[in-house]
Parts: sequence; structure tokens; C-alpha cells
Amino acid sequence: MYSIVNEKAAHAREAGSEKAIHAPVGRGDGTGRGHARKQEALVAGEPSWIPPGVDTQRANVARVYDYWLGGSHNFLADQDLGRAIAAVEPNVRAIARANRAFVGRAVRYLAAAGVRQFVDIGSGIPTQGNVHEVAQQAVAGARVTYVDTDPVAIAHSKAILAGNENATIIDADLRDPEKILGHPAAQRLIDFGQPVGLLIVAILHFISAAEDPWRLVATLRDAIAPGSYLVLSHATNESKPTVAQAAEKVYNSSVATHVQLRSRAEIRRFFDGFDLIDPGLVYIPLWRPDSSADVPSDPTQFWGLVGAGRKA
Repeated sequence: MYSIVNEKAAHAREAGSEKAIHAPVGRGDGTGRGHARKQEALVAGEPSWIPPGVDTQRANVARVYDYWLGGSHNFLADQDLGRAIAAVEPNVRAIARANRAFVGRAVRYLAAAGVRQFVDIGSGIPTQGNVHEVAQQAVAGARVTYVDTDPVAIAHSKAILAGNENATIIDADLRDPEKILGHPAAQRLIDFGQPVGLLIVAILHFISAAEDPWRLVATLRDAIAPGSYLVLSHATNESKPTVAQAAEKVYNSSVATHVQLRSRAEIRRFFDGFDLIDPGLVYIPLWRPDSSADVPSDPTQFWGLVGAGRKA
């Protein structure tokens, strides 16, 4: 099913189509046009992978990211927002791909350091190079628990993970770390008394200061064993404040979960209680690149800071 959908998506892109292959519905604007487009979508038939109750007329964090990565599990509202942000920051697709590549490098590093179990919070919609694929290729029997709240991400993850006894997905929110730690499916796979690779990638900038994201990370930190690692990426307003502010405004006007860009000092605080490993907190392409050719002339164009830290 997944390969068939991707084949169709690739064909649609080659044809220059900007429309979703699965006839996504439009956003309601009070004129009736949104309703008419919804009726057209229903006549055409929406794909079976859309879980009941999903609002395809409103952009969603996970689906916008999927769109930037060239995935097919997104709708017109997601594409509209993705294009609007790309108009402000044309490099956004490259940033998304670089962030994905960083995850792969970090997982391989942790596996080489002896980590055999991983918790990926805010895992999103599966694409190529998923954590369980990278980890289990590096170490046979590596165990992975994905955590997300988006129904599309959860449904598609379940389909991808069917038959993989060492990987699962749970419906839980970073804002409720106790639920993640105590979830039966997570406890079945993850022994929190042993080192864990904790991945919180491109998600903390959706947690407001009022919700105290530093406390949430600290709660998880206190629950994992010494020798565990925190792998983190976070959008920053450090290098391109004007562009960042404009992108933030566009995003927050269309998505219920607002983005909040942070300074280097604010992001560094998430590593309290962890020893940052070389090269520290850096722009995405600078974190242990596979080749010097992978490092652009101006890494600050990739306005996300990433790092990994070890709990002593």
C-alpha cells in the first residue's frame, strides 16, 4: 500500500501536479467553496488510510513536514501552508531533509556507543530512514518506541510496523511525559533501567514557554538511566531573525499548534543534566557530517540547532 501510494505521488509530481493524489478537501471559508470541494473529494473517494475524524481542511504539523520531505500523506491545507512558508524561506525543504539526515547520523552514533533501545517522541509520519530502520540495521534486535498524537502518523506507523516485534507506536503527548513513561506498550519494549536513546527532534518548538518545555525534558531525563542520551533539534531565531519571525507568523496563522523559535541559550538549557558530545550545539549540517561535502558554505541557512548529550 505504502509503495503504491508513493509511486502515484511520484507520478503526480513528475506531471507537475501540486494537488494531492488522494483528493484532499479544501478549507472552509464561509463561501460554500470548501463544502463543494469536500463533496468532490467524497465523490472521488478518499483513501482508506485516513483515520476517522481527521480534519483534512486544517494544516497539521506532521503533515506539513511530510509535504516538505516529498511524502504523500498530506492534504491541500498542508501543502498550502508548506508553500507559504517556502515563499518566506525557500530553503525550508532542504532544512527538513537535513534534519531527517541528522536523525539517522545520531541514531547510528548512539548504536555504536552501545544504545540498544530508543524512544522517538514526536516521530511524525513515517518516511525513508525511520529510526527503527536505522537502529535495527546498525544493531539486530534494537528496540524502538515511537510517540505521536497525530492520527495519520499513528495509523501509518502501525501499518509500517506490523510484524516488527521490536518496534511500536503509542498515542501520547510530550506534554504528558508520565504517560509516555508508564504506557504499557513502551514498558514492554523499553527498560528504563538501561541506557535509552531519547529523541526529541523538531518538536520542542511547538511547546510554549508557559507549558515549561524544560520541565518536560527534565522529567524524562530523571526517568532514564545513566549512559542514556538526549538527541534534540530545535528551530532557532539566531541566524535569520527577520525571516524566522516572518515564517513564525505565517505558520501560526494556519496551525493550531503554534511554533515558538528560541535562542541558543534557551535551547542549550534542554541539555541540563547531560554532557554535550562533540561538536556541541550546532547548526544541522555541522553535527558529525558523513562527508565534508555535506557541509554547505553557510550552515546558518539551516536555522535549526541540534545536539546530543549523555547522562552521566
